[in-house]
Formats: sequence, C-alpha cells, structure tokens
Amino acid sequence: MPAFRSRHLCSVAAALVLTAAGPATAASAAAAASDASALREVMFVGNNWDGTADVIKSSGDFAKVGRINVVPDKDARMAAINADPIKWIYFQAIRNSVGEGHDQFVDDMYSTPDGKSVVVSRPSFADVVSIDLATGKVNWRFPVSGYRADHMAVSPDGTRVAVSASTANTVHVLDINTGKQLGSFATGDKPHENIFSKDGKYIWNMAIGDVNTSLDDPGWDWTKGDRHITVVDATTFKQVKIIDMRSRLDAFGLKDFSDAVRPAVFSPDESKLYFQVSFFNGFLEYDVASDKITRMKTLPKNPATSEDRTTWVNDSRHHGISMNPSGTKLCVAGTMDDYATVVDRSTLQEGPLVTASKPYWATVSGDGKDCIISESGADQVTAIDFATGQKVTSVAVGDHPQRVRLGHVQADWTGLSGS
Repeated sequence: MPAFRSRHLCSVAAALVLTAAGPATAASAAAAASDASALREVMFVGNNWDGTADVIKSSGDFAKVGRINVVPDKDARMAAINADPIKWIYFQAIRNSVGEGHDQFVDDMYSTPDGKSVVVSRPSFADVVSIDLATGKVNWRFPVSGYRADHMAVSPDGTRVAVSASTANTVHVLDINTGKQLGSFATGDKPHENIFSKDGKYIWNMAIGDVNTSLDDPGWDWTKGDRHITVVDATTFKQVKIIDMRSRLDAFGLKDFSDAVRPAVFSPDESKLYFQVSFFNGFLEYDVASDKITRMKTLPKNPATSEDRTTWVNDSRHHGISMNPSGTKLCVAGTMDDYATVVDRSTLQEGPLVTASKPYWATVSGDGKDCIISESGADQVTAIDFATGQKVTSVAVGDHPQRVRLGHVQADWTGLSGS
C-alpha cells in the first residue's frame, strides 16, 4: 500500500485526453502530446500568513516564476465570518492558536491536470477553492465541515483531492475540476496529513489530536484525543484499516512517546512508512506487512532550543519529511531545532545539519536531486542536495511559507497581472 509522489502530470494530461476521446487515433494522440507539451512543471509555495502562493521553478536555480493571490474573495469571506458569531469565534481561535497570532490563508495546494488552475485549502476560511491561473478569480469554492481546512493530497491521476476538515474529524474527497464532493470519511481527532497510495486505491489519513493545549507532559498525553491512522478505499471511502501507533510504540519500548503521527512518507515500494510524532526530534520506521515499528532515528537537538514543550509550535519538534525517488535518502525538517538534514535510509546516519529558520516542510525537487524545505522563520525555501547533504540555494518567498508542492502551469504562464 501507499506512497504518494505526483511528479509527472504531463503524462496524466495526455492520458486524460485519450480517455475522453475514446479509442486512440493519430489525431487524438497528437492532441494529447500537444496538451502535455503546453505544461511547465513548477513548485507552489504556500505563504500561509500572506495569503499568497509563490510559483518557482521545480529544479535548477528554483527561480521565481510568478505569484498568486489565494484570497481574492477575502472581503466576501470576512463579511460572512463577521456576520456569524460562531464562525467569528473559530476564526479568532485559529488566529490566536495554530496561527501564532496570524490568519491562516493557505495550508495546501495542488494544480489541476491541465495546469490552468490551482486548488487551495484555506484554514481560516474553512474551505477549499479553485483559482483560475489566467484571471486570478475563484472557479469554485467548497466549504468543509466544521471550521478549519488543513492538509490535502491529490490522487496519482490528478483528478481527486482529499482535504482534512480538522474540527469535524472528516476528510472530504473532491473532484479537482468541479469541486463536487465525491465522498467523505470519518477520522480520528483533528485529521492532518493525507496520502494516496501510488495506485490510487487507498487514502491514508493521520489524525494528530489536540496540539494547541499546554498539557504537553507525557503524563497528560491521554488528554490529546483519539489519534490514529485511518486507511480507506479511495473509491467507496469505506474503512479498510485503523492503525493506532500507541500499541506499536509501547511494543517498541516507547511508552512515553506521543502517538500523534505528523508528516510521513512511504518507501517507493510502499512497504515502509517513515513518520514523525509530536515532541520528538527524529522519526520512526513502520513495516506495513508486519504492522510493527522496526527502527527509530533520534536526530541531534539544538542546544539553543528550549526544553519547555509548551514553547514548541503546535506540539511539533520536527515537522517535515521526504524521500528521494530511489528511496535511498530521507530529508528531515528539524522545525524547532532550526536545521534540516539528509539521512541515509540504510544506515540511518544523518549528514550535515543545514541551518534553517523554523523549517516547516520537506519535499522533493522535480528532477529528484534536491530536498526542498520551507523556512517559515526566514520567508524562503531552501534546496539541499540529496547526494551531498549540502545546501544548494535559497529563494525568497512570502510571509511564513509552509506547504510546498510540485505541480504544473501553462508553459507561457508568468504570473497574474498585478500580483
């Protein structure tokens, strides 16, 4: 099962054209090839506090391509929130808790297969919107259940997007082109990360529980809520399996560890899951077939990082993990320890600690050579060479970058006018 790495949607676009046209002909094949060649691979960087997304090259020098305003309807949304006392209370709560005093305008984003729109989850507005990359206008809007939208995942064929509705313990699965809900499923408390299996048959959701309370001592861990992984059939949305890491952690001798699974990544063959948990400076390896934790890697602590857990943002210590395409290296964002590092998957030996300011996410460049981290404390993204573990370059972006996702735009797109 699972692992999600949507890197080459050009071929997906071609496949969609052929499917729609029926039996392949020379003309339809040529049209598909033309559509695919009209796309340009990029990276979308969500600037959460800005309400913008920077679009940068997916490899090489990662130069800026353009910028998108992901809250073009801000006035209308704020008017609706101000008119509803309950929505207003939740809006303020998001600002003053997970938002660290700021509004959360973009958590996650993916482009549509044709590269003409970007779909964005907006925590403070409790919705998902599709924004036209030519006009900057909203194509469709889907209000999630409850009062906050969070992490998303896109299916391998690019046609479906799953979004966590964190206050409703629900994941919605939407048609990426229309915004129509295809289905939904229940999760544990505060659903967070979503991952599609690479065959598109399953969705894995990780629920992290209440990360905003100050009851952070291991003795109070039980107050954090029902945290587990929910695996569902991606077509029927029926539950396939529940994995509560509590018993697996206990069996591995980690009774004081949180069982809140944070960012996670699968090995290329989907036999192993590597995941972070709240408060831990490192990650664990989970064997899917045996249903056991098999290894643990503890990464260095920064001596300057406070040991007071209540000072760590949203119960994170390390938040962000990715793997190179060959599956030989992991890249870890040491969020509260202000570094990122590449780890050899075989030996679990870390490489150089690359200084970074509150790195909040880790992903992989389009060519697979670099790990890309978002430095939310420095308003930049930084590339680290998987082969050497050394920093390659940094690129300035907007205020508080978090999620970074590969996607596509039209080949001639250079940004929205006035952005």
